[in-house]
Amino acid sequence: MSLTAKFNLVLIAVFSLGLLIAGALSYKILHDNARREVIERAGLMMESALAVRGYTVSEISPLLAPQMKDVFLPQTVPAYAATQSFQQLRKNHPAYAYKEATLNPTNPQDRPVEWEADIIEQFRNHSDQTEIIGVRATPSGDSLYLARPIQIKNGACLACHSTVEAAPKTLLARYGNANGFGWKLNDIVGAQIVSVPMSLPFEKARQAFNTFMASLVAIFLFLIVILNLMLRTIVIAPVTRMSRIADEVSKGNMEAEELSETGKDEISVLAASFNRMRRSLEKAMKMLE
Repeated sequence: MSLTAKFNLVLIAVFSLGLLIAGALSYKILHDNARREVIERAGLMMESALAVRGYTVSEISPLLAPQMKDVFLPQTVPAYAATQSFQQLRKNHPAYAYKEATLNPTNPQDRPVEWEADIIEQFRNHSDQTEIIGVRATPSGDSLYLARPIQIKNGACLACHSTVEAAPKTLLARYGNANGFGWKLNDIVGAQIVSVPMSLPFEKARQAFNTFMASLVAIFLFLIVILNLMLRTIVIAPVTRMSRIADEVSKGNMEAEELSETGKDEISVLAASFNRMRRSLEKAMKMLE
């Protein structure tokens, strides 16, 4: 096997190991960054929902309070306001979702599906847990969800949800008396759940990973070419020439050209040593003659 082949085999082995390590590390970093980006988006949506709820309580409810004596207006309910605002968002971003899932809701639209009910039960069984983050499969791809418990901390909520007798007549006229009652202070009755698609951030991470790995391969190929040219120019060509001259001298051709001794590298030192050996051999042969 030639020196060039051995050199390239070692270089390829080292690069392959480096490429494997760099690929594993970069994939993990990009994957974690993409997941962190999705969680940040979900957190921002959750904070937006809380802002809408707060605005409804402080600005909308007092404004519409006089009309509530004649007719129940769901616009005064913080959960309804937050949900409706996100319904507008979903017109342009259907993969995003926000829901205030409740086990015994007044509005049937807030009733949880199976996976949402599991989250609520987890909060009820672990009252110290303040947040749940997970991933579930959807027809449009994986979706990350962020959930926080809905706990009755304000006694004002019980004005509509404690008993049928205590509930406003306008509320009963709109929703009936079958659901949304029996709530108690400090009970966890549901969960705020934000769902954010993971496809776009992870697709960007995949593209960045592919670009990074393709760049590494391109740099390696460039280095292979440069190093081979340097090896051929600095090592292979001088050694090949030295071998050819040594072969001629070994056959008795003392007229063969001398090797160049310019420089102070190992090849030049070897060339100088070879020239001295050749001169000594030539002198020895003349003395024998």
